[in-house]
Amino acid sequence: MRGMLLFLSSQSSNSVPIYGCPQSSFLPVCTHGPASCHILALARLFDQVNQHLVRVHDLSSDLLSEFELYFLPSRYHITRGYPKCHTSSILTPNGKDNVQRMALRLVVLKLLVAWRDPLHELHRRFAVLEMSETVHKLRKGVERVMEKVHLPPGASLPTARSQEALSDYVLLCCFRCDSDKVQNYLKILKCTTMPEYGCSLAPLDSACALGT
Repeated sequence: MRGMLLFLSSQSSNSVPIYGCPQSSFLPVCTHGPASCHILALARLFDQVNQHLVRVHDLSSDLLSEFELYFLPSRYHITRGYPKCHTSSILTPNGKDNVQRMALRLVVLKLLVAWRDPLHELHRRFAVLEMSETVHKLRKGVERVMEKVHLPPGASLPTARSQEALSDYVLLCCFRCDSDKVQNYLKILKCTTMPEYGCSLAPLDSACALGT
């Protein structure tokens, strides 16, 4: 997450200087001068951030599944009527016309910054490891939490704890949704910044359906 913020912040400046590019082990040798080297570097950065976001989505989905198994009684059902995500006030595009007008880089930065404190709080309360850890470690973290509260999977929880667990579940749903948004917006930024890559813009859906 911190790496994504640093990368996106650097892209908000007017230029991204790249020094010694042909000698860099990070990129292939540029055959058409510094300009082509810059394009290769930018494309590579977009691809790496996208791969990181795919991993974040997979890990958050796995964590949600574990959360449902261990913390939420079966009687709970998340509906569209549940309180909105805390990022719902951030204006996000919902169609191609809006995409062309909005500063997507700023939207992406706002979404990422808005999640710093909530993720830190989840980490503190449930000993959830950072999203860059493996799924195996995430599961171990959940197991340690269950050992502390002395409850088997699926057991009934006290009302206060149940409400807290439900609230955190909604927060995790929102995080997965917003991480998907960021991934889509970065794909659009790559397409609009480097049209020579021949990518097409897919329809956008800015709504988050909780519990899906």
